[in-house]
Amino acid sequence: MTCVSRAVPAATHRLFDHGGEVGDLMERFDWSRTSIGTPDTWPLSLRTALRIVLTSRYAMFLWWGRELIYLYNDAYIPTLGARHPAALGQPGGEVWGEIWEVVAPRVEKVLLEGQATFDEDLLLILERNGYPEETYFTFSYSPVPGDDGGIGGVFCAQTEETRKVIGQRQLALLHDLSTMTADARTAGDVCAAAARALAGDARDLPFAALYLPESGGRFRLAETIGIARGHAACPEILDAASAGAWPLAEWLDSGDPMLEVNDLAQRVPDRPCGAWDCPPSRGVVLLLADQAGQGAAGLLVAGLSPFRQFDPGYRHFIALVGGQIAAALATAEACEAERRRTQALADIDRAKTAFFSNVSHEFRTPLTLMMGPLEEVLGQADLGADLRELMTVTHRNALRLLKLVNSLLDFSRIEAGRVQAAYEPLDLATLTVDLASSFRSACEKAGLTLTVHCPTLSEPVHVDRDMWEKIVLNLLSNAFKFTLEGGIDVSLDAVGQEARLMVRDTGTGISEPELPRLFERFHRVAGARGRTHEGTGIGLALVQDLVRLHGGRIEVESRVGQGTTFTVMLPFGTAHLPADRIHDAGRLASTAIHASPFVEEALRWLPDRNTAGLRAKDSDGDRPRLLLADDNADMRDYVCRLLAGDYRIEAVADGAAALTAMRRAVPDIVLSDVMMPDLDGFGLLQAIRNNPCLRDVPVVLLSARAGEEARVEGLEAGADDYLIKPFTARDLRARLRSNLDLARQRRLAATAADRANRAKSDLLANVSHELRTPLNAIIGFSDAILSNIFGETCTTRCHDYIKDIHASGTHLLGLINEILDISAIEAGKLTLHEEQVDLSILLETCLRLIRSSAEQGGIVLASTVSLLPPLRADERRLKEIILNLLSNSVKFTSPGGRVTLSAQADASAGVLITVTDTGIGMDAEGLAKALQPFGQVDNPLQRKCQGTGLGLPLTKGLVELHGGTLMIDSRLGSGTTIAVHLPATRLAVVPG
Repeated sequence: MTCVSRAVPAATHRLFDHGGEVGDLMERFDWSRTSIGTPDTWPLSLRTALRIVLTSRYAMFLWWGRELIYLYNDAYIPTLGARHPAALGQPGGEVWGEIWEVVAPRVEKVLLEGQATFDEDLLLILERNGYPEETYFTFSYSPVPGDDGGIGGVFCAQTEETRKVIGQRQLALLHDLSTMTADARTAGDVCAAAARALAGDARDLPFAALYLPESGGRFRLAETIGIARGHAACPEILDAASAGAWPLAEWLDSGDPMLEVNDLAQRVPDRPCGAWDCPPSRGVVLLLADQAGQGAAGLLVAGLSPFRQFDPGYRHFIALVGGQIAAALATAEACEAERRRTQALADIDRAKTAFFSNVSHEFRTPLTLMMGPLEEVLGQADLGADLRELMTVTHRNALRLLKLVNSLLDFSRIEAGRVQAAYEPLDLATLTVDLASSFRSACEKAGLTLTVHCPTLSEPVHVDRDMWEKIVLNLLSNAFKFTLEGGIDVSLDAVGQEARLMVRDTGTGISEPELPRLFERFHRVAGARGRTHEGTGIGLALVQDLVRLHGGRIEVESRVGQGTTFTVMLPFGTAHLPADRIHDAGRLASTAIHASPFVEEALRWLPDRNTAGLRAKDSDGDRPRLLLADDNADMRDYVCRLLAGDYRIEAVADGAAALTAMRRAVPDIVLSDVMMPDLDGFGLLQAIRNNPCLRDVPVVLLSARAGEEARVEGLEAGADDYLIKPFTARDLRARLRSNLDLARQRRLAATAADRANRAKSDLLANVSHELRTPLNAIIGFSDAILSNIFGETCTTRCHDYIKDIHASGTHLLGLINEILDISAIEAGKLTLHEEQVDLSILLETCLRLIRSSAEQGGIVLASTVSLLPPLRADERRLKEIILNLLSNSVKFTSPGGRVTLSAQADASAGVLITVTDTGIGMDAEGLAKALQPFGQVDNPLQRKCQGTGLGLPLTKGLVELHGGTLMIDSRLGSGTTIAVHLPATRLAVVPG
């Protein structure tokens, strides 16, 4: 291009007005050296078209004349790239030689036929920036008529769509990756799905391969995309020793997630081209991070487009591709782990089922050998009353054990698919009435009503008799267990083509969140109130399984405090039943035990029949009092019989009854089961330890939960001992005796310490009272002299001495008052004089009194007091509490420090007062001493201990007399926060 400075006619000058950078270039350009001549010779049609181009902000150009001389505007410069400004005035074919094969046919159509062309998102490989570049354009070539009536040139308006096309393509790939890998459940499936997705974008990724990790830091080829297995660019194994296409040695240890290989052409001469006509010269290896971000879930290796720079956008796209694949691999790994876990659980479940089946069968043999002799002994007429009672208890518990064993056996058979039911047409109403009526006596003894309404159905129902028996009896037993008042209603009727059994109760009910889990095996409703906590959690699960075996369904409705209704629906007919099980006589051994064990067990949940008269009496001599809490009546009977000769025993059925009994008469020792209704053993233990009058009573827990963890849990909860069922009589007696002996020793030691403490308190009180008399005289006379009451004057020096005497006496009187208050609190003789107190005013008064001493010590005193309710309290003592806290904080805070008082009403309608300082603080040992009367804190941050050690203990005692609590949080060198909470019960009742 040649630019010369020469005079331009005025009309020509206006031709390039407002043409921007290109207009200025055109104005200076030597057009005489082109085939279109100088601007003053240009035809009007060219001038008009050029004005449109130059003044437009849309990318446009003109090709004019037979050589298609280039004329363009500023908006077209980015399309030319490095070819601007050299392209100005040059023939179009020379400017775009690399794409002229594509462009020429379109230009000829315009010039020869006078027809416009249009292309949308046309791919053109341009070399506008020194390298071949993938670009996309939407443009139209239109004919521009010359002044002579022919076609003078070609007009083009264009839009570069490169970013849009590439962006849409990449988004489509990422979408395909997401959807295609969504259902993959193994790493191999993920790689296969990802390969299918990547194959759809051979322009961004001409070829690729996926590797999965092996042991020893190796990666094995999983899938290839656009390249054959065995190719040099995708070896079967990649590791740190690999060379060839992908040098991993240093990169694997670098922590960089991406390795760029810029000399791929030298490393692998023969490379796939993908969608292009030339192979990539660069490639990448991307680390696919595992779920924890600690290691590699795999590698992605890929060739890069030969027609794009590896700029940040391209790099980000590759990272997104890797991220999608890594996420899918993580999901697959999670699914695989869950599958392995599920498989392991299934294996355990099968083993458990086999175990239940085997152990249930093993139990039945010794149980049979136990029950036969027991029934034979009980059949003897000459059996003594005591022995008969013992044998009856043994037989009853053997039946209960058989019931549990049979439930486990049924459960294991259902799990193993080995249930062999025999469905026969039965009069279901008559059978249900008989089963339900067996609970009538138990209901009457419990004070419950039992209503049975089972009219004869229009047709028989095919059921397995034993299974139906278990369905009805389990539902009745469950209703009886959780119905403490009201009644139970059993009904059977026909609804359409189904028989409907409903068992309703007015029991304690089940909360809505628990309902979905009610039929889960071994699930027990947490905190349910019932007659007992005994049970395995099998009953309702077994009922559901048995109902399903009949082709039926079971539903439950319940509301807490209102009751529960179980509804069982069984279809009429036999179409829903296996044909080979109808009227089938060949069956496994029956596990039916009829109603007796269910009813007997229910009766044992009722209040004591045999232990009611065993309440301890004062006339029973010097034997220790033992309180026994167990919801199993037979266990209560057994322990009472076992220990009746050594203890005065009171037996109760739950923790709440035990607490009531303890408040009536404190026992010497408590023996409690862990699992009980209303209040369990741990709840009872906590209540005992939280009660000052009961906390020293030794507690021995009984539990069927074996194992060291259960024992540790019991001891950590505060139990003195923990005994596992079954236990021997000798072990029980020895444990109780040793814990009683330890308790006696503790009480003797506590009594001696109490006597010594009371003696100390009495001495302090007496001495303090004696000291007050001379002190009153000293303070009174010194005050009189200072006030000149006697009309006598003294020298200045004498006056100062008397001031010191008065101050020291006042200080000493304060110490004596503290000692008297501590003694009174310890003796329980300090009385509060309560009145209505405006706490906000009181706090402000205390701040005012302490402010001068804070300012003298260079300490900032701040306060944050919210709107507080009125309070009933001893105003003098409350003031003493707050002043003690503030003065203590000021005392131990260095100059420049800060003491903050805050007070607010809390959510429970109480008041929370806190004093926070930035002082020297205390460690754990110092904190423990600070709350003990006369305890001096040896703080390494101060030279010596200060004070009497009475301030905080006295403050704590006064707070507790107000029904409140005092808590301290302190760190050595980091300050202290003391919080006082006064409960809502101390708040004044203000008339409305």
